[in-house]
This record gives sequence, structure tokens and C-alpha cells, in this order.
Amino acid sequence: MSHKSDLIATDIDAYLRQHEEKELLRFLTCGSVDDGKSTLIGRLLYDTKMIYEDHLAALRADSLQHGTTGDDFDPALLTDGLKAEREQGITIDVAYRYFSTARRKFIIADTPGHEQYTRNMATGASTCDLAVILIDARHGVLTQTRRHTFIVSLLGIRHVVVTVNKMDLVDFSQEVFEKIRDDYRDFTTRLDLPDLHFIPISALKGDNVVDPSPHMPWYQGPTLMHFLETVYIGSDRNLEDFRFPVQWVNRPHLDFRGYCGTIASGIIRRGEEVMVLPSRRTSRVKSIVTMDGELKEAFTPQAVTLTLEDEIDISRGDMIVRPGNLPRIDDTFESVIVWMHQDQLVPGRPYWFKHGTTMVPGTVRRLRYRVDVNTLHRTPAATLKLNEIGRCTVNLNQPIAFDDYRRNRSTGAFIVIDRITNATVGAGMIMDRRTAEESGDHWEAAQSPSLHTTASPVSETERESRFGQRAATLLLTGLTGSGKTTIAFALERFLFDHGHAVTVLDGQNLRGGISRDLGFTAEDRSENIRRGAEVAKLINDSGLICVCAFVAPEEEVRQRAKKVIGEDRFFVIHLDAPEDVRRSRDAHGLYRRADEGEIANFPGVSAPYQPPPEPDLHLRTDQLNVNQCVAKIVELLKRQGIIDPSL
Repeated sequence: MSHKSDLIATDIDAYLRQHEEKELLRFLTCGSVDDGKSTLIGRLLYDTKMIYEDHLAALRADSLQHGTTGDDFDPALLTDGLKAEREQGITIDVAYRYFSTARRKFIIADTPGHEQYTRNMATGASTCDLAVILIDARHGVLTQTRRHTFIVSLLGIRHVVVTVNKMDLVDFSQEVFEKIRDDYRDFTTRLDLPDLHFIPISALKGDNVVDPSPHMPWYQGPTLMHFLETVYIGSDRNLEDFRFPVQWVNRPHLDFRGYCGTIASGIIRRGEEVMVLPSRRTSRVKSIVTMDGELKEAFTPQAVTLTLEDEIDISRGDMIVRPGNLPRIDDTFESVIVWMHQDQLVPGRPYWFKHGTTMVPGTVRRLRYRVDVNTLHRTPAATLKLNEIGRCTVNLNQPIAFDDYRRNRSTGAFIVIDRITNATVGAGMIMDRRTAEESGDHWEAAQSPSLHTTASPVSETERESRFGQRAATLLLTGLTGSGKTTIAFALERFLFDHGHAVTVLDGQNLRGGISRDLGFTAEDRSENIRRGAEVAKLINDSGLICVCAFVAPEEEVRQRAKKVIGEDRFFVIHLDAPEDVRRSRDAHGLYRRADEGEIANFPGVSAPYQPPPEPDLHLRTDQLNVNQCVAKIVELLKRQGIIDPSL
């Protein structure tokens, strides 16, 4: 399982190239104290032969003095390097270890389990792709297990493997393992853990760590090592949204000015147009410079130097992005904060907020609630204490460019720094949404108690029988010029000609009537979609198919519309075309006016557009004509049982 290779003896350069090109997986071990985190890592390194003989001999000697395994080798001592850790048999600080196998390279963060060191666990988890959460088979799911799981979910770690450890102390009982698995699943039903796995192990004895255990024939899944080597992380990085926070302006001589930094997300190519925030000046990438020479393209998380064709005033803290894909720029945002200091969070007190390469003064304007990690219930709170987690509204002294943390961990995270002691007191994750109170919209507004809805005497089944169709709403979303309105009305004509009851709800037409009072800010666009969703729901309740043509630039708003209309009735169709094609179709000159600053908050130019991550249908309208697009949408309706498949 180690990284040994015959190439070491025959071709060392080939071996080094092979080793360099291996995929890197960063993972952490976490869980309650004494669940065996350090022991598990020591066992992984020992069984993969990643410990030098002299180091192993020293560890065997230390095991007699500090170890908790009698005369046996104690694997935990490999990562518990502090004297206090060895004396107490606990982990205090985050310990990082590196090892590799023939398939992958690994960086492990061994995080502490004690409650007072939860801040260390959050620090270790912030850069990881995967979390290994240990549970002592004798004790089951504990408070600290829940706390660490909640933090893992908050930090957006997609891959989680729960290892039920010390199975040797419960006679390798399948019943014990399954009970812990079910308890853990019950707790995580409200958390965002998309890739969750369970493995029974004995870290001390090595069962199911690297090799399958002969003591648990009832478990047929992979060993922990096999899972770590094969888990797919290629799709975890955001390659869509180009974000380049400038860390340093490199000016070695008169003929070179480069902007250095690490690509937070996305891909950049030589010759592509870019925009600098906050100035909104545009240019093109002249070159992409690295220590190994110039590149034609670069991608996250490479550290590069960009040079531009134009002389633009750019300094540390600015962000380089694509003009048609902008982050949100604001001085107020919602966030979840993990408090990491003995001194309590004080709303209204000035702090420094470090976001990427930018340091901005600001305050936590409001603490909305504290999260109980045991029950996940939200409780009112006036402050946050050490290791507590709360939903906060942050107000900065100047705007910053950011993304939702779930979409971009680099541009959606920040730390809170005490302005007097300069100590890091909190870590936050930005939620790119506003509350109903702040935005003035009505998504969450409660219905007046004096109002009562009345059900129609005509049932849904009767309407389906009369019209020969199921009611549905099709949201055609895309940037201006992608063909939404044209395709919507072509689809309406086709369905109407074939005997279906259908109508089009166009965003522009809606603004000429019930949305006449709305502008084009993010809040007003959200309200326009809300009104459209309510109208579409009434149309669906009448048994009709509603085709909606809206830009609908925000994914959160699209999801809220889906809840209003109903998940079984709502389908998203993403219409997509390159920028030059979209601009060529712009008969009203909207793009030109947006470029010149006449139109503010224009998606694709001066406001962001978030492509649907999982649309029901994705149509490239530069590659398909109108009739072909209509045909593909009709096929979708047939597959979903909305219309007769024989049509």
C-alpha cells in the first residue's frame, strides 16, 4: 500500500513525475475525545509502511512510558507530539501528517476531540475534502460527535465517512454497529451531507483500516484505506466561477507588472476578458506566469501571476473575475459564525473581518439565533460564547466581493479578528441571501389570520381528464439573448396546436402589469419571481401548463419558486449561449447600455448570474435552432408524464 515503486531504482525522474501527478486528498479525523483519532492515523501510517525504522523504534520506547496499550506499540504517539498530549493521552493541537500510496497523496489533519479545542477542529477542517468522524462503539453518538458533524456540514465538506471504532471491545457486534449507524442518520437528516458512508473498525488492532477484518464477515463494504484511495473528489472544486483575489503586485522592473495570487475558483485562459473589482475596469489576460514558465490556462488552486494588456490600477485586496460572472458586492451579508475565543461575541462591537486578501473593519450588527448542536434547534441569544455557533448579520465599513460559501469556499469564508488584541476570535461562512426583513420581499411573510383559502369543487383529476395533461410550470432561465421568450412562445404554439391548454408567463410582460412598481435590484428581481411563481401556481391549479420566461439569476430564488409551485410541478430549463451570440441577438441594445453604465444590476454585465447546478434540461441555443429546442422540451414533458408520450 505504500508508495514504493521499481522506478526508484531504474528511473528516478520518472518516479518523481509519477508521484507529482498523483491526486491529493486532504482529510481530517474528528469526533469526541478518546474515540481513537490519533490511533487511527498512526495505524494508517504504520500499515502503509510510512514510518522510518528509527522513528518506529523511538515510538516503541515511548509506548512503554506514555502509551495506553501496555507493552504494545501505541499508534497514537505518532501524531500526539506535545508533552501534554502524551501525558494525558489526548490531542490538543491540530497535527498534520503526510503519506502516499500508489494511487494518491494524502494530508491528514488530526483534530482534537475536547470541547475547549473545537476551534482547533474547525481550523483543521477548513481546507479538507473529506472528514473521517470516529465514534466509540461503547458510547455511541455523543455531544461532541454532533458538534463536529455540524461543523463539518457548515464547512461544506461533501464526503464524510463515519468509522465506528473499538469494535473489538464490543465483540465485533453487528447489532451495535447498526444501532450507532441508525442513531447518526437520525441526527443528520437535517444536515447537508451528500456523500455519507459507515465503516466498522478497530484502529488499535487494524480491523478494516487497511486490510479487511476476519472478525466482521457481516461487513461487505470497503476498508477505510480503500475508500480514501477511491473516493471521487474531482467534481468538488468550483471550475465555473473565476475568482482571483490579488495578493501582491509584482513590479520587478519597468517592463513588467504582474498580479500574484492563488486562483480561488474557476479557470482562466490567455486572451480572455477579465474585470477588476471594485473598479469594474476591464482588460484581457496578456500572460499567465508561473515558476515553470508561462501557461496557456490555469485553474484552481494554482498560484499564478497574471499580466493584463491594459494599465489598470490594481492593488492587494482587489479581485479579478470575468465580466459575465460576477460575485455579489455588498457591505452587508448573512453568515454563520463559529466563535473561537473566551471573550464573548458582542453585537455592535467593532472587529476586523479578513476576507481573502482584504481586511475590512465592521460589526456583527445582529445575532439572529444560536444553534443547539444536540438538537439543531435555533434559540434566541444575545451573545456567542466559546465554541458556540450562531447566525449573524455582518455589516462592514466598505463593500467586498463574495460568493455563497456552499458555492465557493474561498470567497465565501472570513475570519473575525479582535481589533485590540489582534487575536482571531471567530470564523464565518457567508450565506448569500437576505432575510425577508432586510430585503423587503414577501417570500417568508405570514398570511393574515383573517384570510382563508377556498378549495375549488373541480378536482385535479377532473382537470387532467378534461385537458389530457398534467399541470406543470416550465421555467426557462438564462441571460438576455439566450432565447427564452422566443422559445417559450414557440413551445406554446406547438402545444396549443396539438390540443393542450398552455400559456406563457413572460418576465418582461409581467413587469408591464403587476410588477410595474419593481426595479432591477436583486431584491426586486426576487420579488418579481415570487409574484410570477404565485401566478404560475394559480395557472397550474386550473390544470394548465405554464411556460415562464425569466432571467431568474439567483439559484436560491429559483428554489424558493419551486417550493411555492410544488416540486412535482416545477421544471428548470437552462438556455445557454456564448456571450458574443447573446450580444448579437440583443435588438434593444441592452448589453451596450449596461456596458456604458446606463443600466445597473444587469445580469451578465454588472450583476452575477448563477447557472442552475442541476437543471432538468440544458439547451445550447447557439447549437440548436428554435424547433430543435422545442422538440427537446416536448420530449422532457413526455418523459415526466406531463403530456401523452404518443404526441
